[in-house]
Amino acid sequence: MKLRLYQQELSTQASEILLDKKIVYLNFSPRVGKTLTALETCKKVNAKNVLFITKIKAFSSIQSDYDNFGYEFEITIINKESIHKIERNDFDLVVADEAHGLFATFPKPNNFYKIYKKRFGHLPIIMLSGTMSVESGSQIFHQFQVSDYSPFRKYVNFYKWAKDFVNIKQKHLGYGLVSDYSDCNMIEVNKIIEPYILRFTQEQSGFVSTVNKHILDCEMKPITKTLIDRLLRDSIINGSSGEVIIADTAVAMQQKVHQLGSGTIKFQSGNSKTMDDSKAVFIKEYFKGKKIAIIYYYKEELNMLKEVFNDLITTDLNEFNETDKIYVGQQISSCEGISLAKAECLVFLNFGFSGKNFIQAIDRLTLKDRPTNDVYFIFSSVGLDKQVYKSVSKKENYNNSQFKKDYGTK
Repeated sequence: MKLRLYQQELSTQASEILLDKKIVYLNFSPRVGKTLTALETCKKVNAKNVLFITKIKAFSSIQSDYDNFGYEFEITIINKESIHKIERNDFDLVVADEAHGLFATFPKPNNFYKIYKKRFGHLPIIMLSGTMSVESGSQIFHQFQVSDYSPFRKYVNFYKWAKDFVNIKQKHLGYGLVSDYSDCNMIEVNKIIEPYILRFTQEQSGFVSTVNKHILDCEMKPITKTLIDRLLRDSIINGSSGEVIIADTAVAMQQKVHQLGSGTIKFQSGNSKTMDDSKAVFIKEYFKGKKIAIIYYYKEELNMLKEVFNDLITTDLNEFNETDKIYVGQQISSCEGISLAKAECLVFLNFGFSGKNFIQAIDRLTLKDRPTNDVYFIFSSVGLDKQVYKSVSKKENYNNSQFKKDYGTK
């Protein structure tokens, strides 16, 4: 197997930046080969022991790339939840896959950031992401500051940095005024971080792939509309089994209507239940005989799919790639770092309110050598699907203000 010419060229550029800056950020579009470029960069800087941090679902594909291309450096692949289990300290390079998900919280860093910086902040780092700051430029700070070689290292914390790079505003929350640090001056930030970044798009790679989006309407059971209407009217439903559905805030109402619209509900007790399996039955019948991948959103939706499909589905990517089984993955954990290229098409049983996650989940299906890709969305006859889709398909979040407008709630 050989790397594509652009991957060779990019890895050469990345190695030069890494040797000079100790940080290189591969800001590549999905499916153009961030992982292979990173592995080749490790080789070109003569790394001996590499720590590769990614999501569990990506372990097998990374190991496969490592084996297939015959790399001789030692590699240890972990997810962020396992970092405390790493006892060795002889790594000479780190690869941080989907770095925005590891380090991008603000204004305060997350716990993983603190552990990583203390243990491995002194090491050169290759960061990978297609969406390094999709929500706010302020997400940039901790991604670079996690390294001892950060171009922002003169700032002792985010708040000091924000004084120079953020238009700090005050906003009202239920408990009072809080500082809003989301309005970052990216023009000034980019002047500083550009020497550390390699950008590459699908178009530059010659990736020509059309995504055909199909909307399929699913008629839900009458009880589903009854429950939604009752909840919108009363904000509470007391069940005969003693379980209660409460939507006493606009945020809670949006979430409960969203759940019910696709057939499940999480009660006030924390228990969940499938109320209407119409969407799962529809998918099973409509796509019978096809090798598909199904994306769900709420945990209870997985139980619904298991009840309807039984042993026809799997949540294991290796089993999906090696058998005729259908892959089922949760949107929040299946939108980054994996490929569903074996699927004939991608089917969304449900999807969340984040425009970024929505677009990334679709990108899991696209394949460089496949000119067209089909993605299906199962729209509930009574749920929020149409309204949410209208926002997230434009890479915008569906927020509570929009929900209030759509449903006339207060």
